[in-house]
Formats: sequence, C-alpha cells, structure tokens
Amino acid sequence: MAGGWAMLPILICSAVALAIVLERCWTLRRKSVLPPGLGDEVRTWARSGQLDPAHLATLAAGSPLGELLASAVAVRNRPRELIKERIEDTGRHVVHNMERYLNTLGTIALIGPLLGLLGTVIGLIRMFLDVMKGGVGDPMKMAGGIGEALICTATGLVVAIPAYVLHRYFRSKVAGYCVEMEKQATSLLDELTLNAPAPAAPRARRAAAAPTESSAG
Repeated sequence: MAGGWAMLPILICSAVALAIVLERCWTLRRKSVLPPGLGDEVRTWARSGQLDPAHLATLAAGSPLGELLASAVAVRNRPRELIKERIEDTGRHVVHNMERYLNTLGTIALIGPLLGLLGTVIGLIRMFLDVMKGGVGDPMKMAGGIGEALICTATGLVVAIPAYVLHRYFRSKVAGYCVEMEKQATSLLDELTLNAPAPAAPRARRAAAAPTESSAG
C-alpha cells in the first residue's frame, strides 16, 4: 500500500507472469515435446506399414513432435514436395502453440518498469503538491514520501527483470526444439520418399490371347 494505487497493476502483472512461467515450464518439458525414440519408432512404423488412421490420431495427440510426424505420414503417398509443404504448414502451427503466452510474458517485462515509473512520478507529484500547500515542514517526512514513491519503481523492476530473462529463455528453448524437430521430420521425409519401395513395373501384355495359325497351314 505504501506505493499507492500503481502497485495494483504491477502486482497483477507479477501474478500473470508467474502463472505463465509455471505453465510453460510444464508444457515445454523436453520429454513432452520430443519424446525419446519417437522419431525412430515412427520411421519403423513407416517401413512396416503400421499407419492406420487411429494410430496416426494417437501419434498427433501425444506431443508436438508426434503431430509434426503424423502430418507427414498422413500424406505419405504424395510427391515429396507436397509432403514437405504439409510438414512446413504443420510446423508453423506447432511452433505457434509452443510459443503460446510468451508474447504476454514479454509485454509484462516491457511494461513493468514503466508502471513502476508511473507510480513514482505520480507519488512525487502528490508529494510536491502537499509541499506547495503546507510548506516543507519536516524534512524527514519529505524523505519518507520520496522513499514511498520509489517503491513502485523497485517493484516494477523486480517483476520485469525475471520476466524478461524467462521470456528469452523460453524463446531459445523453443528455437532449439524446432531445430531438433526439423531433423526428425527430414529423416522421416527421406524414409517416406527416398527409401520407399519403387512401384512394380506393369507386366507386359501378351502378344495375343491365343497363338495364331500360320498362313502356310
């Protein structure tokens, strides 16, 4: 309460930032995004033909990497360029989901010091208006008023600095995941196209349904 009404939005920002950090820490766990051995398992499924729709639906719902690989397997009979395009489209959706709420966290890191500065400026204005009305009076009281006004700035920085650091951390973590997911998707794309068995050549038609009689008899 010493910081005035400007402390309220700062405290709200701190609560929102804490909720985002906890949610992202849980969602962006490595085993949740990149389950160990999933890429090799999907490539084995592709080689053995275990790719029924129910299997693909379970794969897509399991993890972001599974969703990316399932999108490629779902169009495995298409040309390579079409499979690659589907992977890219799904990849943008997956990255968007992994970066969910990070813009909000970055906004909190930006406005935290500004809210603190606003509270400080308002507090100083109020203090100087009181001085204009009643004079300087007790210098210790004036110093205490300045200290109370600076509480907002300090609180804003305490909220903004961790929010900025964690925002950068989560962004770099997502970028690292994207690189590994791209490697797995490329390996699966090669498995589906380069290593796919070539279609059997059509059998040559017989020259005639039955042997023709020679003209000589």
